[in-house]
Amino acid sequence: MDGQNRKDIYPGLEVAIILKKDQRSGKLTYGIVKDILTSSPFHSRGIKVRLEDGQIGRVAEIGPEE
Repeated sequence: MDGQNRKDIYPGLEVAIILKKDQRSGKLTYGIVKDILTSSPFHSRGIKVRLEDGQIGRVAEIGPEE
């Protein structure tokens, strides 16, 4: 599942995000959602979140690391 719909994302969810510095390479960073930063219900590039470790990025995938 992709991370374009805000309704699919909630604090405590395990997700993969793309950090700003990794946008060109597409490298994924895995973590647990702490805060949802995007207020709109949909975003084409992914909902922006803050992970529990403080990193901020857009959700690329929902679910645990495979």
